[in-house]
Amino acid sequence: MHNASYPALRLRRTRASAWSRALHAETALTPADLIWPLFVVEAEGIEQPIATMPGVSRWSVDRIVDRAREARDLGIPCLALFPNTPEPLRTDDGGEALNPDNLMCRATRAIKDAVPEIGVLTDVALDPYTAHGHDGLIDAAGYVLNDETKDVLVQQALNQARAGADIIAPSDMMDGRVAAIREALEGEGFANVQIMSYAAKYASAFYGPFRDAVGSRGRLQGDKKTYQMNPANAEEALREVALDLAEGADTVMVKPGLPYLDIIRRVKERFEVPVFAYAVSGEYAMIEAAAAAGAGDRDALVLESLMSLKRAGCSGVLTYHAPLAARLLAR
Repeated sequence: MHNASYPALRLRRTRASAWSRALHAETALTPADLIWPLFVVEAEGIEQPIATMPGVSRWSVDRIVDRAREARDLGIPCLALFPNTPEPLRTDDGGEALNPDNLMCRATRAIKDAVPEIGVLTDVALDPYTAHGHDGLIDAAGYVLNDETKDVLVQQALNQARAGADIIAPSDMMDGRVAAIREALEGEGFANVQIMSYAAKYASAFYGPFRDAVGSRGRLQGDKKTYQMNPANAEEALREVALDLAEGADTVMVKPGLPYLDIIRRVKERFEVPVFAYAVSGEYAMIEAAAAAGAGDRDALVLESLMSLKRAGCSGVLTYHAPLAARLLAR
């Protein structure tokens, strides 16, 4: 630490002009830092606006391909896909997750055929497919079974890899699933398919609009606190990350984003690996509500929130504001 003091040292000197502020910026945010989550729905030519997420829609497979082209043109490198499975296909065992022609697989194939340069991240969890809304199989008491679920998740991951997924992202929070998925991917010749583990996924109040988007909110029996993390815990997050890295995760995720900046920072400093954050549906909805109420400027709120996630240590961010942010950054 140097010993200069005012007036020899004036920290405002480097802030006095735009060129100097740009020159001295410590953190950079570009469209290449963004992953755009998209919701897939049945039928063709469909856009279904989501009431609790103003500006976000569910898209049919053909329209998802249009979004992939838009992402490519904006410099967004990767899409994350989430299906809204038709009601008749939702069962207690989530069997539709293993269908090679399900919404997720069809959307993945369509994107990779039309825009192969775009990365596709696929969600591994059973909640979009189960009648009870949980991420895994449940027993008679409603408890989510770890090992039985893990076996199904492995088959789900292989199903998505066969469809062309570039990144498998297990979001279920079952113990041991990363090792099992990695072994299965290697065994089937998918050595270059990445695993981005939802390593520190909290049982958060910020997920409500997402559950509307995938159609699981009204059907959820109980809560997810027996497998998602307690928001009070930080040391436990480090243990979760350590386990997933040891099991073969290429990258790890903290979810939600802004309420857990401290977790992002601690993970980055402890492990020095690529860390991603999911700016979840509730975070998106809050920014949109603030902008609609005149409480803040949408563009400024979006860029500042994303910059804060990068500053905390993120290599990238999953955000529903990705296309808006990319356009703003291109100015």
